[in-house]
Amino acid sequence: MSSAAIAPKRGLLTRALQLFALAVAFTMLWTTTRLSSEGATVAALGLFLVGGTLAGELLEPLRVPHLTAYLAVGVIAGPYVLDIVKHDSVESLTSINGLALALIAFAGGAELRLDMLKASVRSLAWTTVMQCFAVLVLMSLVFAAVSPLVPFVRGQGMSFLIGISLIEGVMGITRSPAAVLAILSQTRAQGRIANFTLAFVMLSDVVVIVLAAAVISLTKPLVEPGGAFSMAALDHLGHEIIGSIALGTSLGLLIVAYLKWINRSFAVVLAALGFGFTEVIRYLQFEPLLTFLVAGFLVQNLSSQGQKLLHAIEDMGSVVYVLFFATAGADLDLPLLRKLWPAALVLFLGRLVVTFGANAASTRIAKDPPELRRWGWTGLVSQAGVALGIASSIERANPRFGTAFKALAVATIAMNELFGPIMFKAALDATGESSQSRTRSA
Repeated sequence: MSSAAIAPKRGLLTRALQLFALAVAFTMLWTTTRLSSEGATVAALGLFLVGGTLAGELLEPLRVPHLTAYLAVGVIAGPYVLDIVKHDSVESLTSINGLALALIAFAGGAELRLDMLKASVRSLAWTTVMQCFAVLVLMSLVFAAVSPLVPFVRGQGMSFLIGISLIEGVMGITRSPAAVLAILSQTRAQGRIANFTLAFVMLSDVVVIVLAAAVISLTKPLVEPGGAFSMAALDHLGHEIIGSIALGTSLGLLIVAYLKWINRSFAVVLAALGFGFTEVIRYLQFEPLLTFLVAGFLVQNLSSQGQKLLHAIEDMGSVVYVLFFATAGADLDLPLLRKLWPAALVLFLGRLVVTFGANAASTRIAKDPPELRRWGWTGLVSQAGVALGIASSIERANPRFGTAFKALAVATIAMNELFGPIMFKAALDATGESSQSRTRSA
């Protein structure tokens, strides 16, 4: 990530004032929503921005990631705890997801430098084999073992269990580019773990998209009565991937030209791409994440405009990430998590163990340095938008059990979303890659 000045240390009085301001923000919005429902979405927007930022600053001495603070503010203010931010407001704010995911993909592509990829091609190749293909199989076995705790699996027969286990295996290999980029943006981390995690998480999304479409299609005869394998699904997958790459290349060239010859109000251009062009991409039945990833990669590696793109994204990201994760926190269905927590907890812990084991195997085979062997798995735990998107695709493709499956997936994703960023930041601090640890050692 690009460098930035380290924030000065804040005293006890400053922390007390921040805590007071956070309490005032919650009180004002609670009062406003009780007096009138008008402007509730705008008020929620203000609370998430102010409250999330203040909470991130307050928890910083405890080494809690900022995005965890944003999630906490969303959960506390959301419909399932204080009910300050209503369901309607949360639904309205989810429109920010398009912009957030566009910025995440742009930044991820722009951070993937060819020299960095060439230097770690052996590690990335073995990690892809172990973390994508081996983890898919192992998580399928974990789900089969925990299936007695899952109501919609009981009594469905062996073929259904095999099919649904493979589908859960796909969920197990999804990661969160948003969480990785948010942690790297906060910590200004530099080093092997930061570079490796960023490269793998962004590249693995392409593999996950392909595997998800293939598994959903191949398991159709196993999980749906009368279901049949269709080559049309794989044909659509090819169209989606090739079309996304072609569109991303064209978009990248246009951005290069804009930054080189116009370079004005680029934040407005990024916002338009995030909100408007994302819908165009979906209408064309392409993959927005892959399209923006290719565009960012091209701008960074085939032009001299990469730093301009990254600086613009960083300027917007400081606001967008707060809203993205606070809204995600408010959208967490806590009653559902309470209902499904035994199965979700086993899947969470099983994925943690499997990810750790796959990292140990891949780093040993690739002869990676000790820090990657010990800490390389920590950035692969988080899940968020990509996992939710794949869960929604599974729900649409399998109407008989899709709703129940998505509910379990959301409960598991919630645990990974809450604890994954904490593990990754702890690893960056422990290895001296974060800006705070570099400052302390100087």
